[in-house]
Amino acid sequence: MINKAVIKQARKAIESLYDSTCTVIEYRQEKDPVTKKTVSKEVPIYPDKACRLSYSSGKNANQTELANAVTQVIKVFIAPELDIKPGSKLVITSKGRTVEYKNSGKPAVYDTHQEIVLELFKGWA
Repeated sequence: MINKAVIKQARKAIESLYDSTCTVIEYRQEKDPVTKKTVSKEVPIYPDKACRLSYSSGKNANQTELANAVTQVIKVFIAPELDIKPGSKLVITSKGRTVEYKNSGKPAVYDTHQEIVLELFKGWA
């Protein structure tokens, strides 16, 4: 069993690398208090959380004779206690640029952080 102090130290080391901020947004049905109508709207769940983006690339499995397709995998590293649901919108500001992403699946959650594979946000499904 891993000592809690070791986990705390490892988490601190990982978080020292965070150089970006992330706002997690969910698309929810909410009742308007004035009109009493239920409307769909974007709701910020976790605003301005520290994070780090990671980029990697690999060859696509569907290669052709003419070209080898290369895919880019984008991951965000963020605090493990945040409950970020699949399909959530993540607005990440890194190095002066703000980009909207979509959480493409279930996060890999560890004691020290969680890793979420991202896609560019193209709209709510």
